[in-house]
This record gives sequence, C-alpha cells and structure tokens, in this order.
Amino acid sequence: MTDDRCPCRPLLDRLGDRWSVLLLVMLQDGSSCYGGLQRRIGDISRKVLTQTLRSLERDGLVIRTVIDGPVVRVRYELSELGHSLAEPLSVIRGWIDQHQPSVEANQRAYDARSTETPGVTELRRRQSSSARWSTQTATARRRPASAPSAILTP
Repeated sequence: MTDDRCPCRPLLDRLGDRWSVLLLVMLQDGSSCYGGLQRRIGDISRKVLTQTLRSLERDGLVIRTVIDGPVVRVRYELSELGHSLAEPLSVIRGWIDQHQPSVEANQRAYDARSTETPGVTELRRRQSSSARWSTQTATARRRPASAPSAILTP
C-alpha cells in the first residue's frame, strides 16, 4: 500500500505541518481568541493562521465559537477529540526536552562534517570531469602521430 492511499496520511500531514501542533498545545491552556493566538505565535500570517484553524476545526480537533457583541470575536478551544491529543503531545514534548541537546550536538557534527565530505552531486561532478579527462587522454593516445613534414617529404 502506498503512502497516498494510506487513510492516516491526511491526519499525519495535519499534525506534521508547521503550525497545527503549536496551536493545539496553546489551546491546551484554555480557549483563546484569534488575535490572542496570533500574538502568542508571532511570526504566522493571518492567512496561514486562518487556514490552519479551519483545518483543525474541520478535523474536529478545535471548536470555533463566534461571540456577538459590539465587536464580533471568535474564540477557539480544543474539542474532546483535541483534548485526547494532550497526552501524546506531552510525551513528544517530554522526549524533545530530554533529547534536544543530543539532537543539536548531532546537527553541529553533521554540519561540520558536511563541509569536509563532498555530497553526491559533487562526487558525480568530479567523476564526470575525471571521465571526460580520461576519454580525452585515451583519444589522444590512439591518434597516430602524423607530422605534416612527413607528408611533404618524398
């Protein structure tokens, strides 16, 4: 079965996107208005925040409530289904807290190594230029040495 046909794929994509889990974690503390969520996240555009909240609402993880008044407000809170993600998310968060220093050390080691070790593209480029040089050298060796003076000499 391919990933495209896996029924869990859309939900995994949702939980793996950049903002969904962050919003779910923020809403674990209680309901929040749209502006409050945007201020807490900081670097999310209104369009992306709206799209993400709509997707979470569509999936049944978030409840959207419109509060009528002099100024219309929209509040978001976790649904029962959304609250059921609290425990798995806290386990993942605990793993991150425990292992983040190791991950960062591995990233630094990889970054240092990647400048010393050429990647596949560089190796292929080197191999290609080496093969081209070898082909040119082999062709030059196979050509008979014909001097123009030998042709003109009787």
